[in-house]
Amino acid sequence: MPGLIKRREQEIADEPGINSIFSDRISDVPRSFIREILKVAVDPSVISFAGGLPNRELFPVAEIKQAAIRVLEENGQEALQYSRTEGYQELRQYISQSYLDKHNLEIPVENILITNGSQQGLDLLGKVLLNKEDDIVIEEPGYLGAIQAFMVYRATFNPVPVSEEGMDIGRLEAIMSTKAPKLIYSVPNFSNPSGISYSADNRRAVADLLRDSHTLLIEDDPYGDLRFAGQEKPSFKRLIPDNTVLLGSFSKTVAPSFRLGWIVAPDRIMEKLVIPKQAADLHTNNFAQHVIYRYIKDNDFEEHIKKITVVYGSQRNAMIESIRQYFPGEIKHTNPEGGMFLWVTLPEQMSSMKLFERAIQDKVAFVPGHPFYIDRKEVNTLRLNYSCVDAETIKIGIQRLGQAIREQLAA
Repeated sequence: MPGLIKRREQEIADEPGINSIFSDRISDVPRSFIREILKVAVDPSVISFAGGLPNRELFPVAEIKQAAIRVLEENGQEALQYSRTEGYQELRQYISQSYLDKHNLEIPVENILITNGSQQGLDLLGKVLLNKEDDIVIEEPGYLGAIQAFMVYRATFNPVPVSEEGMDIGRLEAIMSTKAPKLIYSVPNFSNPSGISYSADNRRAVADLLRDSHTLLIEDDPYGDLRFAGQEKPSFKRLIPDNTVLLGSFSKTVAPSFRLGWIVAPDRIMEKLVIPKQAADLHTNNFAQHVIYRYIKDNDFEEHIKKITVVYGSQRNAMIESIRQYFPGEIKHTNPEGGMFLWVTLPEQMSSMKLFERAIQDKVAFVPGHPFYIDRKEVNTLRLNYSCVDAETIKIGIQRLGQAIREQLAA
């Protein structure tokens, strides 16, 4: 499958004159490897741990239907009209109050911008902050969507390894002492792809390095509400408020198709973010904003989140138990306290890409690790998603994958 992708990309590149019409900034940005894998995994006979999708069985379909009806009946003309760039005021007020109630963070409504998913937040930050070859810091392994978003602006990536504790402080300190990175991108809670969470000590160490700098830390937190174990750690917004930009999303807690996220940014940044937002789309879908707000107000949203976390926690447990039962003993994995992913490390000599090619023949899919690194093609790591697969199917899929690992080790 990867060979077919490469061949088609080369065919397009070789078409006469094709490259002359494209901008420089798009020439080096690859298509999403994960999206291409998902095309293979749509076969219903394939057990897929490759997606990063919420569990569709947990979508509040009936409640959203009632919310949409109520919005149209009570406020339809306003909900169907153009709106302000910053977003629906009541929804922004809810987000502000939620930060106060859940995290004791005081976030003024004026510092919240509603976006088309948190992915648009990354794009807007790239437009506002990055020039060609500006230094940025990114986790290794890091979120593919952020790598793609910032690659468009031709930034210079400085990867910092992450472990179960968080960022490698020695590596980050070395970068900060020799360069002046514009931003650090982090997913400190239940990271995609690794599932790790920064410890409290690690967060304080990162904050200490940034406190007197001009570097912004982007704290992307789409999974933060999906905690099923452990204790909440302090947000960077509390530790270094003037250096922190928060990204949030309703995609993992309500429904991804609404594409509703938000940015929390200091005044000086928010003032600039509104400009490319207006240029991109004027404002995020106004009707969707009204519907989500109505859904949250009319239902026990926290109970809905609790339901999700109970399910994901049991699915994570099923995957870890199956890994212990069916994988060779030398295989290592993370132990996430929330979110949707865990990270597997194979023996050093093994290629996760070659394992994928073997495993897909056995009707099980995952994401090889290399898309989550900068300029690395052969790695011995891979990402597994547990949110969309029930416990029995997880057991079958992990058994198949364990067999594929043993076969490759023997070969």
